Amino acid sequence: MARRLAAALALSQAFALAACGSAAADSVPCDRACIVGVTDSYLAALASHDPSAATLAQGVVFVENLERLTPGEGLWKTATGGKGGFAIYVPDPVLQQAGWIGLVEREGQPALLALRLKLDGKRITEVEHLVTEPANGDLRNLVQVRRGLLSTIPEAGRKTHAELIRIGASYYDALDDNDGTLTPFAPRCQRIENGMITAGEGQRPPPNDQPGAPRIASDCAAQVSSQAFVYIDRIENRRMIAADPVTGLVMGFSHFRHPMTNLPYKVTLADGSTAERNRGNMPYDPFDMPAAHIFKVGPDGLIHEIEVVGVVAPYDSPTGWD
Repeated sequence: MARRLAAALALSQAFALAACGSAAADSVPCDRACIVGVTDSYLAALASHDPSAATLAQGVVFVENLERLTPGEGLWKTATGGKGGFAIYVPDPVLQQAGWIGLVEREGQPALLALRLKLDGKRITEVEHLVTEPANGDLRNLVQVRRGLLSTIPEAGRKTHAELIRIGASYYDALDDNDGTLTPFAPRCQRIENGMITAGEGQRPPPNDQPGAPRIASDCAAQVSSQAFVYIDRIENRRMIAADPVTGLVMGFSHFRHPMTNLPYKVTLADGSTAERNRGNMPYDPFDMPAAHIFKVGPDGLIHEIEVVGVVAPYDSPTGWD
């Protein structure tokens, strides 16, 4: 009897030690490769509609398109395919967060997903989704990621984590103050929003634009300084959520408020003339836009590419993290 009791006690202790070892391993901070792996496993679990397959912590907080949900709801229910070839990772071992923008499938159709994961070891304590369809259903700029966003930065030219965070955050200051000199844009900076080129090479003229008519400058800095974005009244809930010195990528989430009460106003066109923005050419109801931005910062400290996912929401919506 004593031998059986001793054996049972030894087995119990072995299980306890194994459990402790597993818990300890789960609590070890994730390195860069680990964060990429957690991101991939999360996306695979999402595609299979199986929250139990993701390393979700008990009490995980999950917000999708500003709404507080439970894992199993939202994209967990509507996803019909996992990540494809268009995928941008921003792993951050310093902040223990994962940033990601990519193309998935929702109800049989392509959808853009901006993702934030907050980690405690390998356990995911916070999940944030921004999900929307590509602009005008156009996938031409979502077939493959721009080369600059995927390239690594030579070690000698890498910016520090703190420098990347500062440079990324300056973008919101520039927009808020309508001053393109407040952030270090590269001359050939290109911005793509929901798959549509909105600044830089390849930018298309606005709808109903008259052929040959003067337009706002297309480069990132001059576009911001033109006052074109005065209709953005406030940029709230600004969070730089991940920076990766290896690739020079830094990612932010924010919440744009557009009351549309500041019309009319003047914008400066590329030829130096001005034009008026008014209800006639901007007939929009008040709206919000929660958005995710990935910025590529080169060895020169300049922003060369910007990839954006933005979701239209009712004006003055709560953020889901209030």
